[in-house]
Amino acid sequence: MADASNEPKLAQTEIEKPLHGDEKAAEAPKATPDTPASTLTNAASAAASTVTSAASGVADNVFSMFGGGAKKEKKGEDEDRGDVSGSAKAQKAAAAEENPEDEAPESEDVHFEPVIRLTEKVEVKTNEELEEQVFKMRAKLFKFNKEANEWKERGTGDVRLLKHKENGKTRLVMRRDKTLKVCANHYVVPEMKLSPNVGSDRSWVWNAAADVSEGEPEAQTLAIRFANSENANLFKEAFIKAQQENELLFAQSS
Repeated sequence: MADASNEPKLAQTEIEKPLHGDEKAAEAPKATPDTPASTLTNAASAAASTVTSAASGVADNVFSMFGGGAKKEKKGEDEDRGDVSGSAKAQKAAAAEENPEDEAPESEDVHFEPVIRLTEKVEVKTNEELEEQVFKMRAKLFKFNKEANEWKERGTGDVRLLKHKENGKTRLVMRRDKTLKVCANHYVVPEMKLSPNVGSDRSWVWNAAADVSEGEPEAQTLAIRFANSENANLFKEAFIKAQQENELLFAQSS
């Protein structure tokens, strides 16, 4: 009877004894088929990939806001095109040389008709309409300035002797080139005397008592120079002839 009472106590003592570490691990519940470890790992990787893609998209958007995206795209376009060197003009010239038939033909001269046609001609009177030209030669004219005691150029142009068709009197007229402004205008009177300029065989000097090139009659000392001595002599001959003709006419009128 004493042995029988001791056996239950031993059994109770074994049941209430605490588990040690190894025994806890052996008794820990194992993963159930409903939540395997591989599934949890894949889910974590997918979540990390999603976060990385979102962050990359935000970075690209911010970069493109400041021009970064356009540069990358342009660089890609350049790489697609390959190596392109030289300016656009040089490229067109090279293409034209390779394909001359592709060049555009030259445009023809374009003519535009005037919108308004002038039917009336404006006549400009020079007071030479009733005169006949008896001499013409290109030369350069000078005027002596008494105040400065020096010669000043009056202009370059054609010196002409004009004979009036009605009264027959001859005058000397000279106009400047381009502007046609009168720089000498006086009658060739007998009192005038052509004198050779000192040191030159192609120029002459004379005094005009009433030169009207400036509007009012004014006494002037003039000098004229020609291209060569031959032209100077031709002028002298025509000048003296005009003096002789005018001398008779002035005598008759007086």
